[in-house]
Amino acid sequence: MAVELSTPDAGRLGDVVRALRAWQRDTAPIQLHPGDLGWHWQFGADAMAAAVRTWSRDGQLLAIGFLDGPDVVRMTVSPPAWREEELAHQVVADVSEPRRGVLPAGKASVEAPDGTRVQEMLSEVGWSAGEPWTPLRRDLTAPVDQSGLRVEVVGLGQESEFTAVHRSAWGRPRFTDELWRAMTAGLPYTDARCLLARDGQGVPVAGVTIWSAGPGKPGLLEPMGVHADHRGRGYGRMICVAAAAELNKLGSSSALVCTPSSRAAAVATYESAGFRRLPERLDRTRGA
Repeated sequence: MAVELSTPDAGRLGDVVRALRAWQRDTAPIQLHPGDLGWHWQFGADAMAAAVRTWSRDGQLLAIGFLDGPDVVRMTVSPPAWREEELAHQVVADVSEPRRGVLPAGKASVEAPDGTRVQEMLSEVGWSAGEPWTPLRRDLTAPVDQSGLRVEVVGLGQESEFTAVHRSAWGRPRFTDELWRAMTAGLPYTDARCLLARDGQGVPVAGVTIWSAGPGKPGLLEPMGVHADHRGRGYGRMICVAAAAELNKLGSSSALVCTPSSRAAAVATYESAGFRRLPERLDRTRGA
């Protein structure tokens, strides 16, 4: 059977999320995670479905891509197909040809896990090294010490303080309470939590969203931010420790995060919270 490219409808997203959960491995390089889709779910299930591409054979999912912007696709491959030649040929052909409906003509980027045949073949056909990213992992096989920060799980009706911290931390005024509610109604949020940290006076100072892929699987921090008025006081480190502790409670085997290597301060914050830097990863880029 041939490998088939498709865009699922919203009703098929459950299959996509379940596959991504099943494919997570601590022994594999960092890859597309259910939490990556979960954060985008704030725009609704239909928008989420429109941003997904799948590659299947005879109804079996082999690879999943997420359009994280009009010219960036982040993708991963099922473990048995990690090195499959036929699949890699099809994926590379589909992302390279604009008429296939994955990426437009001109400048574009693909994120695929190191060690996959897809990543290698992109290089072989002329996609150059793009933006460097630094993945970090914290092992959760042992209990995590308390962060020393007052941290609470955000529930429905408590979202306003969380969204305000995010808007300040990231300079993104469009993250509203309504978008938060849409995100938390999405399928991946079944295994997720938003955490809000307060200082000694009860003022919200930092927030993070954590995404579990199920017991024994690596969890993800996406995103983490400190309110612009409260930076430089160690709150970033402390809420990352709290995030690791919460993922530990959910049964995650490790906590993952990935940030552009250019954000040296962010890398240092994660390392100070017990995350270990992994080998740098490069997107594959096609010029204009």
